[in-house]
Amino acid sequence: MRTRRVLTTPAERAVHATLHTASLAARPLRRGVDEESAVAAAPHLRVLTGAAALGIADRDGGLLAWDGPYRDLADQFVAAARRAVDGGRRVLISNPTGNDPAVRAVVAQPLLIDGSGVVGVLGVVTTVAPGPGTLAAVTEVARYACSQIELAELDASRARLDRAEVRALRAQISPHFIYNALGTIASFVRTDPDRARELILEFADFTRYSFRSAGEFTVLSEELRNIDRYLTLERARFGNALQVRLQVAPEVLNVVLPFLALQPLVENAVRHGLSGNSDGGTVSIVAADEGTDCVISVEDDGVGMDPELLRSGALDAVVTDTAKPGTSESAHVGLANVDDRLRAAFGNDYGLVVETAPGAGTKVSMRVPKFRAGVRA
Repeated sequence: MRTRRVLTTPAERAVHATLHTASLAARPLRRGVDEESAVAAAPHLRVLTGAAALGIADRDGGLLAWDGPYRDLADQFVAAARRAVDGGRRVLISNPTGNDPAVRAVVAQPLLIDGSGVVGVLGVVTTVAPGPGTLAAVTEVARYACSQIELAELDASRARLDRAEVRALRAQISPHFIYNALGTIASFVRTDPDRARELILEFADFTRYSFRSAGEFTVLSEELRNIDRYLTLERARFGNALQVRLQVAPEVLNVVLPFLALQPLVENAVRHGLSGNSDGGTVSIVAADEGTDCVISVEDDGVGMDPELLRSGALDAVVTDTAKPGTSESAHVGLANVDDRLRAAFGNDYGLVVETAPGAGTKVSMRVPKFRAGVRA
């Protein structure tokens, strides 16, 4: 008879099972500590600790979840959890009073995160006297749970930061553009009322999109549509002095990118393209398909800038307000903001690349993946 081949050892199977259980516990904990996540994580944490029953309390000691028998011990766990929260250390109740004399201990282990304090309490019911090995296992499981909760808080902080950065970027939309756009519209009210009405609608749609509250990401087609509104208003002001060239591969129109990622680049290019050039200037916008990525560039043929300013990281200080010659007011076009948001969303390979030199114009490029898991408009 042929012997059956053993693919893994018992130790390997045990390690695999433990890691799988840990990953199952991690998923709900990455949402933070609340009743729903606690109920979902409790069965898996119970397996990891080897407990007869397991409870999870919130940062105030209130019961969120209980998994397993001995529900009559929940009140004693809550009392121990509150003591653990107050003291910031483990509380052990030996031989708790209950309906089953087989229970030997209830352990309340606080979930401690640096900088946040106690975010919850892990409760373990044992039917054997908890020795150093058992207590160490409970401590390690609690530490693992804390790491997942900390990642959840980090995700929440990053989301809040992203929202704050978008709000900051909205605030940086040049007030001079708004004033000038309204002034341009006003100039058409008597001479060309139909044109004035069209520009008012364009301005309304531009501001509605720019100050929308939904989502941190958008698709390239929507971003380009809003840029077209912006350029329509600028061309109404400058006439033939502003030339625009647009080249977009159709297959990249649905690429997802951070909201308002292109607007600062185009506004920057318009200012550069028209700065110090009596014959006007040209802005070129190109979106190309490059395999798994989309490369978007915005280029002007204006005055350029000193590369040393870029090397020093002063992205938001490289453009001066051309509406007031001789001043040094920042254009506030938020290039550093866009660079940070690209890197946060897609990694350090996806920040802005700026090519420039005095008198040679400026080209700003961004590379974004055509697909990235978890990033959607």
